[in-house]
Amino acid sequence: MDNKTPLSELNFRMERFKQNLTAASPNWQYAAIFSKINILYFTGTMQEGMLFIPRNEDATYWVRRSYDRAIDESLFPSIKPMDSFKDAGSAYQLTDKTVYVETEFLPIAFVQRFKKYFPFENFLSLDFQVAMTRAVKSQYELDFMIESGKRHKVILEDRVPGILREGMNEVELTGELYKMMLEEGHHGVARFSMFDTEAGIGHIAFGESSIYPTSFNGPGGNYGMSAAVPHVGSYTNRLKKGQLAFIDIGCGVNGYHTDKTMVYAYGQDVSPEVRAIHNQCVDIQNRIAERLKPGEIPSKIFEDIMGSLSPEFMKNFMGFGSRQVKFLGHGIGLVIDEFPVIAKGFDMPLTEGMVFAVEPKKGIAGIGMVGIENTFMVGKEGGICITGTHPGLMVVK
Repeated sequence: MDNKTPLSELNFRMERFKQNLTAASPNWQYAAIFSKINILYFTGTMQEGMLFIPRNEDATYWVRRSYDRAIDESLFPSIKPMDSFKDAGSAYQLTDKTVYVETEFLPIAFVQRFKKYFPFENFLSLDFQVAMTRAVKSQYELDFMIESGKRHKVILEDRVPGILREGMNEVELTGELYKMMLEEGHHGVARFSMFDTEAGIGHIAFGESSIYPTSFNGPGGNYGMSAAVPHVGSYTNRLKKGQLAFIDIGCGVNGYHTDKTMVYAYGQDVSPEVRAIHNQCVDIQNRIAERLKPGEIPSKIFEDIMGSLSPEFMKNFMGFGSRQVKFLGHGIGLVIDEFPVIAKGFDMPLTEGMVFAVEPKKGIAGIGMVGIENTFMVGKEGGICITGTHPGLMVVK
């Protein structure tokens, strides 16, 4: 298969992960990874199975389905088939009773099945160490994100205005937008690490739909299709002249995402008051981007920006009503919501190779959500935007 992740890249990722885990837990001996996204990161393929990592031996990727596809897709040096954990368990003589696993991912029943053939007594977390390994992208990874950003720009800045029309409903826009995204080379999915989260391709909403309550941990909203499918879009909410169309979508190339939001004033411009609020969100984005430099502290960026805002502007900022989120931006890569986050509690310094989606937004009663989102690479002189330069509120007539 073409476009295999180079072995040198895989080896570099594994070595950095082991270093991170050793720094946090000097006595670790075994780690096991089961989530397909993390397996993809470390092996270059994402088959059902287990990546077992002994500290002093080479890691082995045990594959249940499909071993043939794993061999075809991956340059990882040790890939073996298994029908069950029994096959893998028989290959090891364990000398320690503790294993480090993805505690944010694994169901209890899964752990019990694993423990039947790997008799560990203690399970400790490696989630943060994997997250911080993935947070710093190599140039190999950045190249995919840069390409995604180019395509994202074309989709939202150049092509979407041509498909907005009066009377279309949100579902129709979602379908036409998804087709357009695939035409531009989008990899077809929007992946999140948030537990039990579905998102379709993002938030696509007309008017006040964009401030309607959702369980999704983001500033925007939408009516959705029903209580059972509270996303994708509404069949009954139709675009009218004078409304805002809010589009917050992820785009991706070869598994790597970018995130971008545009707001379109359909049929006529917004009032000066609405545009002033939007422009303040753009100013906040730019101020954050200026500080995306090596050595800056995400929590300090958050504190400084939030502390500079007036109490009046803070109302409905980063959400609507009581549903305001507690971040200004988030890491992004193989999933849209990666570490670190521009929020309280994230005190590790930024480094080159980190990538952030910065998304200051504000809800307006009777109007909807305004604001902006773009994806930035951390750079020596500040954040480097890879998703376009439009200020985010476009009049479409």
